[in-house]
Amino acid sequence: MNLLVINKLHHKNLIALKNYKNLNIKFINYIREIDDQDLNKIDCIYSPSEYFDYNKYKDYKIKFIFGPHFSVFPNINVINKLISDNTVYVQPSDWVCHLWKSFSFCDKLNIRTLPFGVDTNKFINDNKIKKDHIIIYYKSRHPNELKQIIDFIKNCEKNIKIFSYNNKYKEEEYLKYLKKAKYGIWLGRHESQGFALQEALSCNVPLLVWDVKTMKQEYGYCYNNDNYATSIPYWDSNCGEFFYDYNEIEKTYNIFISKINDYTPRKYILDNLTFEKCEDKLLNLIKNI
Repeated sequence: MNLLVINKLHHKNLIALKNYKNLNIKFINYIREIDDQDLNKIDCIYSPSEYFDYNKYKDYKIKFIFGPHFSVFPNINVINKLISDNTVYVQPSDWVCHLWKSFSFCDKLNIRTLPFGVDTNKFINDNKIKKDHIIIYYKSRHPNELKQIIDFIKNCEKNIKIFSYNNKYKEEEYLKYLKKAKYGIWLGRHESQGFALQEALSCNVPLLVWDVKTMKQEYGYCYNNDNYATSIPYWDSNCGEFFYDYNEIEKTYNIFISKINDYTPRKYILDNLTFEKCEDKLLNLIKNI
């Protein structure tokens, strides 16, 4: 199957696409370059970030995928242009699809869930390295919540490494500490996919997550809706434990520690979010448009 991709997408999504083996993918940088291609040989065109008038290609048997980078919330003027039998708009996880579907003008939009693969070859556990650290991952939550986490955990652990998304960090250092981590504590805002968290799971690091309930919990942003949101859109009991309110932390932490050797987070990623698994999802999506 031949897929033409306009190369304006999240860098982790791009890495995944470049590692898909059963799709013949060609990347172009601009929409105007579509007209330079032999469209008789193209099965699907994927534009992650920009709308283009796909109706001009109606003489070809081409399917079209858009998203998920158009906007956080759907724009009625764009959505109306995307409603067609041969188009799909994708979001990385179910909760974001449900959020968009809560807007009445999205009723007829063909919106589907499409995650992108995690690099399980790079993000892998190393049993030869001593697991003597814990990591705290912090992203766009109230600073007081981070202080609460630190004050709590410093009574239990000595070797603590904090990674702050907002202060930036090097991926090489993140991977280094994941391989040394016996577990992690996650304090993040809503995520449509959540690559950093999934990369920790891929390294077989169990996580204790202070999850969110709405997008309003993102520090520094003012969202007006109370729609459901989560920082762990891909998760099951193999991955660790989660809680919603600080008064639950001690109880949840004790459960988490009592089961620390039973979690198998990498297995969850291997079962659901490898390059191969996510490529299959993309192939099936295209076939069913």
